[in-house]
Amino acid sequence: MELLCPAGNLASLKAALNAGADAVYVGLKDDTNARSFAGLNFTPQKLQEAAHLVNSCKRKFYLTINTFPQPGQEKRWYQAIDLAAESGAHGLIVADISLLDYAHQHYPELPLHLSVQASATNLTALSFYQQQFNIQRAVLPRVLSIKQVKDLAKTSPVDLEVFAFGSLCIMAEGRCQLSSYVTGESPNSGGSCSPARHVRWQEQGNSRLTRLNDVLIDCSGINEQMGYPVVCKGRYLTEDTEAPQFLLESPTSLSTLDLIPELAAAGVVSLKIEGRQRSPAYVEQVTKVWRAALDKYLAAPERYQAQENWQAALAKVSEGQTTTLGAYERSWQ
Repeated sequence: MELLCPAGNLASLKAALNAGADAVYVGLKDDTNARSFAGLNFTPQKLQEAAHLVNSCKRKFYLTINTFPQPGQEKRWYQAIDLAAESGAHGLIVADISLLDYAHQHYPELPLHLSVQASATNLTALSFYQQQFNIQRAVLPRVLSIKQVKDLAKTSPVDLEVFAFGSLCIMAEGRCQLSSYVTGESPNSGGSCSPARHVRWQEQGNSRLTRLNDVLIDCSGINEQMGYPVVCKGRYLTEDTEAPQFLLESPTSLSTLDLIPELAAAGVVSLKIEGRQRSPAYVEQVTKVWRAALDKYLAAPERYQAQENWQAALAKVSEGQTTTLGAYERSWQ
């Protein structure tokens, strides 16, 4: 299985390669990708430098173009696809149908990966994208149980990639409206969920208030570990609760170290680490752990077992310093 790691900048890219990543995924410094935060991503010049580094290490890099262009603005997304082809990207991660069509028509030799933002979760959807645009791989949303992943893998016409570690998204990815409801800016087109310019923290006694566009979404202790403030991971009151609770999802990180044998047996080709918005230190630490885990599995699949020191190292860089199997362990599915 490929170990695919995030690279929000050149420092993170180098950290991933040095720590043992088989491939990295990157984005351009604009709203064509869903991690359009200040200080992140690559200019065309930096992308060429990144391509040279990756090729010199005999690894791969994929360019992420996973937001949806608005009417009349398509040219910027088309230019991003042109740049990917010119830079020698080993694959293009795309969600929008019109962009898939443009890439397929203009660069038929450029491998297309269906982004998680397309929310393709069944055989009919994957078959459509494969027949229409000749996609070679699909990134599965983080809402499927391990049984659903296995069942889909049995009949999928394309290779499958799954998220293995990092921040969770519990919504139908590519279709969530929570951020735009609160901030007026959609991550599906604007490039980021809960943009940083809308985030406000205020200390009040022993509490820290978290607001997104002046909407109170959490109240935590001053020293409490918290993740980045997004609407779905806020704490809220209902008629049936006496104190604010994480009603949708708690700020924890996904970790599938225990599932490596099952994912391998299912035929999953790539394990994706989330975190292009995270630091080079995060990328280095997580990549090291996952490289060790995959090497351990490949050396003796029948004896593989996730080690406690791996879990401890990952917990230190996780949201809320805790990890979960998320939807993978939902037995009711």
